[in-house]
Amino acid sequence: MSDFLKLVGEQLRIIRVSKGLSQEEVAEKTGKLGFSKGRISNIEHGQSNITLSTLETLMKALDIAPEELFNFQKLSGVTDIEEKNLVLDIHRSVLRERNLDEVKYVVRITKDFLDTIDSQSKKNSSNGQ
Repeated sequence: MSDFLKLVGEQLRIIRVSKGLSQEEVAEKTGKLGFSKGRISNIEHGQSNITLSTLETLMKALDIAPEELFNFQKLSGVTDIEEKNLVLDIHRSVLRERNLDEVKYVVRITKDFLDTIDSQSKKNSSNGQ
């Protein structure tokens, strides 16, 4: 599935966990027959292409507003995110909103930063540290 579905699914999962709810409890809170623990799991893993109506139902069940759901910038600081590809997707999502010059600047600064880290690591390795 798409990166966007994965981001939305991960955000829904993080919100659900932060509210102390199980997937089963969220399914029950929707009040709809088609919702099950399995369906919630598929949505959270980005494996289900959901409708806006389904998304609205989940947002009501979690008692969240659109701005809370779609604020992906907060995801980058969450320790639950361990998968490198997901973090890169989040970074890409944040950069997508910026203009080209800003993106080029971030790439340049990132490269310089990583070069500095690599240089420092090599220096420490050669000194036996």
